[in-house]
Amino acid sequence: MWSYRITAPYQFERTSIPEKTPDELGEGQVLLRFLAAGVCGSDLPAFRGVRGRLPGDDGRNAADKDGYPIHEVAGEVIASRHPEHRPGDRVVGWASGFDGLMERLVSDGDGLAPYDPALTPQQAIVLQPLACVLYALEQLPDLAGRHVAILGQGSIGLLFSYTAKAAGAQQVTGVDPVDRSAVATTFGVDTMVRATSDRWVSQLVDRPDIVIEAVGHQVATLNHAIQAAAPGGTVFYFGVADDDSYPISMRTMLRNNLTLKSGVTLDRRRMLDLAGKFAAEHPELHAAYLTHTFDIDDVQAAFELACRPEPDRVKIAIVDTA
Repeated sequence: MWSYRITAPYQFERTSIPEKTPDELGEGQVLLRFLAAGVCGSDLPAFRGVRGRLPGDDGRNAADKDGYPIHEVAGEVIASRHPEHRPGDRVVGWASGFDGLMERLVSDGDGLAPYDPALTPQQAIVLQPLACVLYALEQLPDLAGRHVAILGQGSIGLLFSYTAKAAGAQQVTGVDPVDRSAVATTFGVDTMVRATSDRWVSQLVDRPDIVIEAVGHQVATLNHAIQAAAPGGTVFYFGVADDDSYPISMRTMLRNNLTLKSGVTLDRRRMLDLAGKFAAEHPELHAAYLTHTFDIDDVQAAFELACRPEPDRVKIAIVDTA
């Protein structure tokens, strides 16, 4: 069966590996036929050549794995040892081994859920990042009437802007060095600031009640979020951390009575179901969010586009049309 792997910085190679079979399934796992995948910002460091890491790994370079680093997948169930999934079901969610770029993959059934059959597989991909964003919002104070600022207006940051506005935020501020003014209003952004986070916070007057860091992969932006938050405010660090330790200003945290939160998405099946309901209530979201689709033969081009700061690019999907 086909698979992709990273063979050098900025280089994918399509390879052939032994076919995965139902015999490989453990309790609670399912075997999927690949239908579509989404490119996430957290996938890009591995593509650029950063040594990948997985939770509980044994020190190996995760970027050497077949199918790595895709984790947003939609697929058809071929075989199942999970009580909620049956052969023929079409599901969306997590490739639990971050190995979604292969023809067949084994994944944890608790991280998958069925999706509306009216959706194409590439449209269904939207539900995975949406589930993550909705889970993060559940960890925050009520957004109604609040000023919410989101650092980073990439595919995740724009979802935060959209869902924060839907949750009743009075003011949504988006901050990004890329010009997102063409899509800002569509995603609920009231004030779009084209600037790096350090320049934005140095000139800030109206401090937001809640600041969401949706950039990741660097140390500085977390401190900028902490500096920006109003007294008594909350900072949520959503961006993926590439380093084990992040120095922050505890003086600012203490003096301003701030709350800092973070965490991965739990209760994934429930959140995928919730994402499906949210998307059904906001049918315009799919068209606005999914801006580029590539065939499975064009994985290289999909990742190259994801690495470029294109103002009109939001979400990239990869589909198998065979």
